Amino acid sequence: MKAKDKKAISEKTLQDLKTHLAEAREAIFLLRLDKSQNKLKNTRSIFRKRKEVARILTIMKEKELQNVKNI
Repeated sequence: MKAKDKKAISEKTLQDLKTHLAEAREAIFLLRLDKSQNKLKNTRSIFRKRKEVARILTIMKEKELQNVKNI
């Protein structure tokens, strides 16, 4: 993931992050399905999507903690 992609994710709202997270998890499911059927050429893409999910979850947690501190 490039730096500009990371910055774009951090600028999204909490609701946008939730939808992006759902899409990324669906993509991981489809990638694993393709891998089990020997259709997937680049198995590294599963690793990259998992890292993307972890980044999204981290940013979501940071935003939730910021909201708690502001209250």
